[in-house]
Amino acid sequence: MSDFSHLTSTLANLKTEDMYLNDFLLTWEKDDDELKATFAVADALRNLRERNISTRIFDSGLGVSLFRDNSTRTRFSFASACNLLGLTVQDLDEGKSQIAHGETVRETANMISFMADIIGIRDDMYIGKGNTYMREVSKAVQEGYEDGNLEQRPTLVNLQCDIDHPTQCMADMLHIIHEFGGVENLKGKKIAMTWAYSPSYGKPLSVPQGIIGLMSRFGMDVHLAHPEGYDVMPEVIEVAKANAAANGGSFTQSNSMAEAFKDADIVYPKSWAPFAAMEQRTNLYGNGDSDGIKALEKELLAQNAAHKDWECTEALMQTTRAGKALYMHCLPADITGVSCEQGEVEASVFDRYRVPLYKEAGFKPYIIAAMIFLSKVKDPAKTLQQLEAAGIARLLEA
Repeated sequence: MSDFSHLTSTLANLKTEDMYLNDFLLTWEKDDDELKATFAVADALRNLRERNISTRIFDSGLGVSLFRDNSTRTRFSFASACNLLGLTVQDLDEGKSQIAHGETVRETANMISFMADIIGIRDDMYIGKGNTYMREVSKAVQEGYEDGNLEQRPTLVNLQCDIDHPTQCMADMLHIIHEFGGVENLKGKKIAMTWAYSPSYGKPLSVPQGIIGLMSRFGMDVHLAHPEGYDVMPEVIEVAKANAAANGGSFTQSNSMAEAFKDADIVYPKSWAPFAAMEQRTNLYGNGDSDGIKALEKELLAQNAAHKDWECTEALMQTTRAGKALYMHCLPADITGVSCEQGEVEASVFDRYRVPLYKEAGFKPYIIAAMIFLSKVKDPAKTLQQLEAAGIARLLEA
């Protein structure tokens, strides 16, 4: 259990004013203090809950979720985070709304926000669309607040877009911080973010992009590896390079999974679709070209099949530092012989790391709650101290 007084005293010395009434859309838009504050609040909220102390800062209010892609962990993490703080969750099902009848983004954003405090959006399917849509919603609710239509300005949390997956990557980072005993111990640690074979097509780029965009902030040696042609967005590569240069780490790219795993402290083998192919898919969907989409899917599945050797195996894990690298995945993983005939990771590797993988996922509700908390509270350290002092039991026990 993290020391609560240490967390709040640390938080009190961080600058978080710009997070108040602001959105969380990309990790690289947040400065170091804001990232540290998110981690501190997440740990503090968890500490209070572990001690059966209520963390409800809202007496009422709504958290609106919009998922344009399937989700298990992030959907339930968002709902858990809202509930933890006292908000009720309402899912926006676009198929049951007036969006299908031509309702504009501006109108939808205002209509769902009359008593909403937070809007969580997952829109990761199409390159150039998801993050742009989130910013359109943000602009619309800001205008609604300034015009007096909304009593409060709902803030936005990016639950995954085409560019970044900040709630996942921040949860991953907090898991790493806990596993290595503090952020001060991460400098010089090697993390291998590698492509891995999957028998499915079109997995988003936002996880590998989010990982290299965030982990390069902490003085780590970040190694991105993938087969030729499986490039990520070039602008995110530039973000990772700049972060590494500014923070005393390194950023390396290669086409070798073995090279990436060698002496790595952390490995993150995960499938994704090539950036160029995702751009092509976006254009095909935009043009309503169903035949073109089918042809592209067939082409990409064949391309994936040429790289079945990109698998996290016991033999590869033995090449990591002392053969004991921390294996990570955003889940669900394609497990060879379990969820598919051949996939991203051998079953024995996955099973050996099952407990830490579940711990990794368990940080996400607290990270999302921290993002919401910091966007709604002017003095986060003081508010956390007030929650502890009030000592209201979350679960009433005889």
